[in-house]
Amino acid sequence: MQFIQPDHNKSGQVMPKDISTIVSMPDEVKGVLKKACYDCHSNNTDYPWYTYVQPIHWFINYHIKSGKDELNFNEFGIYTPRRQQNKLRAIESSLKEGTMPLWSYTLIHRNAILSEAEKSLIIDWVQSSKDSLNKKANSSVH
Repeated sequence: MQFIQPDHNKSGQVMPKDISTIVSMPDEVKGVLKKACYDCHSNNTDYPWYTYVQPIHWFINYHIKSGKDELNFNEFGIYTPRRQQNKLRAIESSLKEGTMPLWSYTLIHRNAILSEAEKSLIIDWVQSSKDSLNKKANSSVH
């Protein structure tokens, strides 16, 4: 079982359709998203040592695949403008409701627990990003 290792979620590249190329993202916001969200919601996961042990790796990869299916920050630019808006709203509501990051993830990844200040920072950024995307959509229609 140890010899059968699934592919790793690691491209090592900044993707041209990354969310940071679509909406303005301060470094502070980028840092919070990378530490708490990008492992499951991007094409680049930092794998801790224990993920090389089966069946843990399969379990982790399932979570990563599920997370990327729901939201992939590296492929945000592929989404339609409407879907981009929906994803931003989902980020905001997930933080307000406390459903993200998953408690099962934060049990081991303590650095992914967001402080109230970090949550506010992301929520404020999401709100301004939604406004910016609305302005882009409205200007492209006219």
